[in-house]
Amino acid sequence: MIFDDTQCQLGEGPLWHPLRKQLFWFDILEKRLHTKGHHWQFDDYVSAAGWTSETTLMFATSNALRHFDIATGAHHVIVPLEAENDATRSNDGRADPQGGFWIGTMGIDAEDGAGAIYRYYKGEVRQLFAPITISNAICFSANGKTAYFTDTPTQQIMRVALDTKGWPVGDPVLHIDLQGTDFRPDGAVVDAAGNLWNAQWGVGRVAAYDPAGIFIESFSFAAKQTSCPAFGGDDFSTLFCTSAAVGQDGPEQGKTFCAKIHYKGQAEHQVIL
Repeated sequence: MIFDDTQCQLGEGPLWHPLRKQLFWFDILEKRLHTKGHHWQFDDYVSAAGWTSETTLMFATSNALRHFDIATGAHHVIVPLEAENDATRSNDGRADPQGGFWIGTMGIDAEDGAGAIYRYYKGEVRQLFAPITISNAICFSANGKTAYFTDTPTQQIMRVALDTKGWPVGDPVLHIDLQGTDFRPDGAVVDAAGNLWNAQWGVGRVAAYDPAGIFIESFSFAAKQTSCPAFGGDDFSTLFCTSAAVGQDGPEQGKTFCAKIHYKGQAEHQVIL
């Protein structure tokens, strides 16, 4: 079903705030942060967020990570992010269980290898993986020992071990291989049981994979360009999904969807500033 009728050109980054019990999401191309019935307009591309308190978020723009006051709309730079590079913008991102925040960048026109994946942790930003063309599927196991991500054109979702502070250890290895299929991995989230839920661009679905990377089942949505899932609701058994209207015709393209399912998500982690 449709959660919100707003038609986003590039809906992304849904975040269920566990204290406010409220969904936030972005329209990257329109440079907007949305919640149901309201939006905030920015001068830069905005794409992904984590919650820092009941009243504040941290979100990524084309050149910085910013702290945002939900009540007033005021925001300020926490740290720069590729501020010297006008050809890139932020894309997919998510808070990790240790209180860090992973954020990917990409070329504004998806230029090959123009992006990277970074981690913010207690005031420091460190580049983790590069080059990346379209960063996506950043998410984490519930125990904080594993991170997942993809470079969408590769059609491979990778996993990497994390140390006790949340930094990667060793090289990433293949977790889910979608090569040779029509499934292009976009945003992802991990549920309470360790299953990875991946929005797959161009086919209108979110697919679930067990902790070993084996396909379980999928849920279809009316928009073709499904972009990122999130779990929320009172018991975290509502699956939300953003989508993109860009390049598509039809009244349901770009809307934000929800479905009540028999799986339960985990609460999004707090970013520690």
